[in-house]
Amino acid sequence: MVGFRHGRGPEGECICTKCGHKEPHERDTPCLAKKCPKCGAVMIRYSPGGLR
Repeated sequence: MVGFRHGRGPEGECICTKCGHKEPHERDTPCLAKKCPKCGAVMIRYSPGGLR
């Protein structure tokens, strides 16, 4: 199917790129769309296998 993307699954966390704050990953919400509640920086996906 053209244009269809699979997510990385429900496991993992979102981690702040600035202060390191972690929050559980929410299904259907990309970590990059979230801002850190502590410092306002961008958050990225962190999974047990490492940064993704």
